[in-house]
Amino acid sequence: MKILELKALPLSGAFLIVFARFHDKRGYFTEVFRQDEFDALAPQLGLKELKVQQTNESRSHKGVVRGLHLQFEPAMGKLVRLLYGRAVDMALDVRKGSKSFGKLILVELRSDFEAESDRWIWLPPGLAHGTFYLEESAIEYHCTAQYNPKGEVGLDLFDPQYDLSLCSEELTDSYLAFIKNNPIISEKDAQALTLAGWQADPRSGAVTL
Repeated sequence: MKILELKALPLSGAFLIVFARFHDKRGYFTEVFRQDEFDALAPQLGLKELKVQQTNESRSHKGVVRGLHLQFEPAMGKLVRLLYGRAVDMALDVRKGSKSFGKLILVELRSDFEAESDRWIWLPPGLAHGTFYLEESAIEYHCTAQYNPKGEVGLDLFDPQYDLSLCSEELTDSYLAFIKNNPIISEKDAQALTLAGWQADPRSGAVTL
């Protein structure tokens, strides 16, 4: 694996990790994950180590949104990448004590066969994660903990209290247009907590920066 760039995202502890593809007349080859490379990278991500406990793949139709989901027991960090399609990845800071509490960031993901690189998004524990899909797409994410349904909470995608000041104007407009256009969501996500509801929830005391 050849890591080309580590770029900090606006939420503390979140990063974009750019890695190389190797092209020839047949197409390209890339190592998308190597444990030794991520072991070496871990201190820069604010970690002692990065161990993958579970890997998930999610394929979605255009107009679907998944999230925002927070796994807090056990606390779960995520490495997210797009397999194909076009989507916007979302991360919301719900860590009590964080200066960016309540702020949402948006990262556009596009598949490009000819691109010289690919990328992971690293989201540390304490960030609620979601994705909205602008066309049929699939994402993959490595998780640092095994999923426990009793240790998960959903944050309401439609809550107007989220602070979008860290987002570009283009992505802000895309997000606002998407949520106004009756996106396809699960029944569980339709029952998600508002940010104020999360702040009042006793479980939020376990999620700090």
